[in-house]
Amino acid sequence: MKRKTKTLSSALCGLAAFAAFAGSIPAQAHGIWFAQRAKQMALIYGVGSDDLDAVSRLDKITSITGYDADGQPVPTRFRTAGAIPVVDSDEPLAVIAAAMDYGMWTKDKTGKWHNKGKDEVPGEIELSEHNFKYAVHMNALDAKVPVIPGHALQIVPMGPVPEAMGAPLMVKALYKGQPVAGAQILTEYVTDPDQVPAVTGADGTTTIRIRNQGHNVVVGILITASDAPTKYDRMEERATLSFVLPKLPE
Repeated sequence: MKRKTKTLSSALCGLAAFAAFAGSIPAQAHGIWFAQRAKQMALIYGVGSDDLDAVSRLDKITSITGYDADGQPVPTRFRTAGAIPVVDSDEPLAVIAAAMDYGMWTKDKTGKWHNKGKDEVPGEIELSEHNFKYAVHMNALDAKVPVIPGHALQIVPMGPVPEAMGAPLMVKALYKGQPVAGAQILTEYVTDPDQVPAVTGADGTTTIRIRNQGHNVVVGILITASDAPTKYDRMEERATLSFVLPKLPE
């Protein structure tokens, strides 16, 4: 599905106009990320401990891409393995990425969500938005993470990821390939989705502390102005960056 484009300057103006929405970002809205399942890299759809049906949502995936150690694209696809979609490639992957267009969602005054635009929902509307979700996984802590086409929001590490839990990690939020201020960053999306987020500064960066000596899922959230105001009030971009810190040998 193609998205309407606008200049970066107008998009950033939209961010300012929609700053008031920041407090209404659902703390437990769902995202996508990568995690190992039975020695295979799987795409997960959920939030916190919720690991929901990603296979039935594969029709919403707009892209899957893989990159080698030099940051060059490698043919990559999903393969369904029972209840989960797993990553399939003929070559080793240093970075894996996927994008999802989750469509239009409108919340009426009774609190019920409808998978349609506000122009199709009768009665008073509390909120209407278009949701986009992105996931990037680093198979190596020093992997080169390129700017990925089709990922309107992307969270990238500023240098190699430290190998110790609690170590500082500077990350940068990119919106359409450019640093963006005001993106909310959660240090750990799986084990602590309700934490108070950090917020990126004018250069798009913020520094977090690595949460787990194992699998980590950092998430960024950005609200932008609607590109179809008659159908939804805003767009929510939600991007994850996952990686695994090594454990002690057995």
